[in-house]
Amino acid sequence: MVELGLFQDERVELLRGVLVKMSPQLAPHAPHASTVQKLTQLLVTRLQGRFTLRIQSPLALSDDSEPEPDVAVVALGDYETEHPSTALLVIEVSDTTLKKDRGKAAVYASAGVGEYWIVNIGARTVEVYASPEGDRYGEVRTLRASEALRPAQLLDVEIAVAEILPKV
Repeated sequence: MVELGLFQDERVELLRGVLVKMSPQLAPHAPHASTVQKLTQLLVTRLQGRFTLRIQSPLALSDDSEPEPDVAVVALGDYETEHPSTALLVIEVSDTTLKKDRGKAAVYASAGVGEYWIVNIGARTVEVYASPEGDRYGEVRTLRASEALRPAQLLDVEIAVAEILPKV
């Protein structure tokens, strides 16, 4: 339907066979955009030449799920004709979509995404989901601004939570 142009002026993503409307990127969502930009800048410098960083781009996880996470770290490759089918790390920045973003954990775990972060702007925390087991993650922890993120599959990468959160 998307390829036929039925949703030409709408932002949607496919999650488990359901088209889900995505939030528009308007002025009240400046903290969201700013956080995505900070993550992009930090990860580009740390991952350059080793992985591809995709920003708000589709992941073809299955026939019925093609989410568009805010940030995805994927293997180096040519993605001109097909979207990547998995990721080492997926990050969603959540200001108004926390419930939906938590629900996406099952989609990412089912696809074998090694680690999933939700940057919870309102709570000023990052929820870290790791060790996918079927359609859930075996490990879930919440990091505060004083702590640092260390992706399990990217051992040389460390990001202070405070570095990515909007200023108070």
